[in-house]
Amino acid sequence: MNGTFTRAATFVAMLLATAPSLLGQTVVKPPKNKFNPQQDVDLGREAAAEVRKKYPIINDEKISQYLAGLGNRLVAAAPPELKQSVYQYSFTPVNLKEINAFALPGGPMFVYRGMFDAAANEAEVAGVMAHELSHVLLRHGTANETKAENPWLRIGEIAGSLGGSVVGGAAGEALAQGSQFGLGTLLLRYSRDYEKQADILGSHIMAQAGYDPRSLAHMFETIEKQAQSGGGDPPQWLSDHPNPGNRTDYINKEAALLTVASPAADTSGFEPIKKEFAALSPAKSMGDLAQARKPAGGSGFESAVSSGTPGQPIQPASSDYRTIRGGGVFQADVPSNWNTTTTKSTIRVFPQNGYGQVNGETVFSHGIEFGLTPAGSRDLQQATNAFLNAISQSNPQLSVAGSQKAVQLSQRTAIATPLVNPSPIGGQERIALYTTFLADGRTLFYYLTVTPEGDLAALQDTFRHIGASIRLTDMH
Repeated sequence: MNGTFTRAATFVAMLLATAPSLLGQTVVKPPKNKFNPQQDVDLGREAAAEVRKKYPIINDEKISQYLAGLGNRLVAAAPPELKQSVYQYSFTPVNLKEINAFALPGGPMFVYRGMFDAAANEAEVAGVMAHELSHVLLRHGTANETKAENPWLRIGEIAGSLGGSVVGGAAGEALAQGSQFGLGTLLLRYSRDYEKQADILGSHIMAQAGYDPRSLAHMFETIEKQAQSGGGDPPQWLSDHPNPGNRTDYINKEAALLTVASPAADTSGFEPIKKEFAALSPAKSMGDLAQARKPAGGSGFESAVSSGTPGQPIQPASSDYRTIRGGGVFQADVPSNWNTTTTKSTIRVFPQNGYGQVNGETVFSHGIEFGLTPAGSRDLQQATNAFLNAISQSNPQLSVAGSQKAVQLSQRTAIATPLVNPSPIGGQERIALYTTFLADGRTLFYYLTVTPEGDLAALQDTFRHIGASIRLTDMH
């Protein structure tokens, strides 16, 4: 017995000596998620391919190898229970001047040149990468979809994320023909709770990888200082990653509970890599990319550069209209002063302040959405009700606010359903949903109007004009 007790005590002592960072640190658990890890990988692979087409990727062997080495070191330091064998990690440098980095579900990560330019040392870059890696490990991208409360964001974004695998065939790709990287931007917006989780887990990964977690707090302070400097636009990273509050304080407190692994990370390659970056052609800005992608005449589906702040007054709709086209599916006339944003299977058109961030969440308070969703039946009434039932499962306060009616939509039989739901900016919102079949009989085309009750009268004529202009073009 004495020998057994001695061996057990020795084992405990060894455990405490070799893993002191396990004592007292905050436990971080992944949120609920209805998707599986392979779906994360599929989403991330599709989005990463779009990024590589649209963004100025740096093809410099030294920089690529350095970034891959840094990323792989962080992955190796991640908690084993959060790793997924199907994940496909990659770490890609991008020649953009903004202080930014992002990771997509399943493992692809992109780090902007501006992050290296702003960082004082390797640990600060490693901290941001550990934060982004934490979003991947905790599966925040697909968890966002699981917990979304706005029915139109939820249904539209899931359809957009899964694309053809949900809608199927040519219809699943049809709206993508006008899309500008809707999937990537969708998956980058996290709640403050998710941000804090990524901060805490990121600090754990840093310590295990041999970096002082306080460097993550230092980098966040640098980003915040640029935002407050008044010179130019605030860092894109802050738009995608809202500050949970007291960020520096709680990261430093967490760091005090951790022990940096020994030996410390070798950071001697950082300064040579900064020189390698400096030798590249000048970095572009996101504004440069947006301007280069903007179609002649402004009739395409460029994502809105600024959608304003929901809850603030909206501008009156212009009496001038422009025509938008959803691939080979439809065309419609919309006010010329309304913005657009797209996913693979949805297009939203909205006035300034009708779509944007409220308390770290993306909300859609005013406007119109066009979309595709798989039909649960060949009977239009049954398919429409199945669609509504799917929405109501995660939105119990959504309710039908009158009788469903048969109407005509582009010379096809359609169903109009009036709905009411709590508005994300307060009070109640009125939603009018219109559904009809595409020519394949297996896919529902829908459009909906959404507005707070108080603004319905001001937008009713505009909604009528848009609805009457819709032409379904999927017959050929």
